[in-house]
Amino acid sequence: MEAIRKQASRLREQVARQQQAVLKQFGAGGYGGPDNVLNNDGEFQQHQKLEKLYISTRAAKHFQRDIVRGVEGYIVTGSKQVEIGTKLSEDSRKYGVENTCTSGNTLSKAATSFARARAQMEKEHGNLLKAFGTQVAEPLRAMVMGAPLEDARHLAQRYDRMRQEAEAQAVELSRRQAKLREGTGTPEMALKLEASESKLQDLKSNVATLGKEAAAAMAAVEAQQQRLTLQRLIAMVEAERAYHQRVLQILDQLGGEMMSERQRIEAAPAPSMDSMPQPPSYEEVDDISTTPVQNGSSDGMGYFLGEVMYTYQAESDVELNLSIGDYVVVRKVSNNGWAEGECKGKAGWFPFGYIERRERVLASKHYKLPTRCIMQATVVACLQLPACTQQVTCIVHNAGSCVQASSSPPSLELSRLELVSSQTTGRPSQ
Repeated sequence: MEAIRKQASRLREQVARQQQAVLKQFGAGGYGGPDNVLNNDGEFQQHQKLEKLYISTRAAKHFQRDIVRGVEGYIVTGSKQVEIGTKLSEDSRKYGVENTCTSGNTLSKAATSFARARAQMEKEHGNLLKAFGTQVAEPLRAMVMGAPLEDARHLAQRYDRMRQEAEAQAVELSRRQAKLREGTGTPEMALKLEASESKLQDLKSNVATLGKEAAAAMAAVEAQQQRLTLQRLIAMVEAERAYHQRVLQILDQLGGEMMSERQRIEAAPAPSMDSMPQPPSYEEVDDISTTPVQNGSSDGMGYFLGEVMYTYQAESDVELNLSIGDYVVVRKVSNNGWAEGECKGKAGWFPFGYIERRERVLASKHYKLPTRCIMQATVVACLQLPACTQQVTCIVHNAGSCVQASSSPPSLELSRLELVSSQTTGRPSQ
């Protein structure tokens, strides 16, 4: 009995020492849970690195997937924009080709230029969308679904399961050692304890080896993710920058063409005075062939109103000073490009090309018309006022002489009636 007790005591001490060694060796947390297997600094650092690599590759995978989804959405939306822009280009080209305007082809030319530029821009937009698909979305999608990442993640998962198995084996070993210390163990239990210790050592070796393999695979995947994702982002930025540069060039060219055309129309040069003869004197006017009409029929009395379109500075006493926006009562138009009329109470000659005939005058401009114009317009209006069954006879004192006219009145424009009404009062009509 004494011998048995001594043997049991030795076994208990042995188990206690082994248990302390095991608990000391497998006492901290681990990958996927508390580390009860590895205790030296090298293995612990490797385990921590593997955990960080797992988190890093998972975050990079999610980022790559977000980029793919965003680019795919951009491609869908951009394709619709290209379709709309192409339709606009076709409509503009059609209008430019048909050219239905009767007074010029300026808008048709602008529409044609716009259609050509829009077609070029939509082509560049389509090329950009293709580049996004082939250079960004497809490589990243292949990386997300690729074998290297999946293989590395499988190794990490195997490493996690093996660590859990080693932890369970360490717990079982600790339980058997406790029974032996309490003296309730049997020789058979001692044999099982030795087997558990051997199995735990094998698991420890396998965990260390698998951990190194998983860490190396995850590190390679992380480096590939970082490098490839950065390359694809740079490619996307470069493609979009090149697209905007080409579009800007197209728009600059188009804007220059359209602005040049608009300036050519809106700022047409004033008629040249170099080749025009001097205005005739009033003594010679009776010998000059004159006509009271230009671009249309004249009034019954041979007078009409003209709006000054260009400024003209008189070079002699027989000429008129003209300012843009003034109104001139044109009385004679000579064949040499000069016209005679009255503006701001002064009569004289001026280049006929500097004015444009006006049939209607804004009420706010009536006060600028001279008294002579009021008389002449009144005569014309009286000759044209509707009378159901009788003729109209009007005598108006004009420049010191009497003018008598009789006519069967045709219809009269409302604008001219308003002109006469305002002029007879000497104030603008309200």
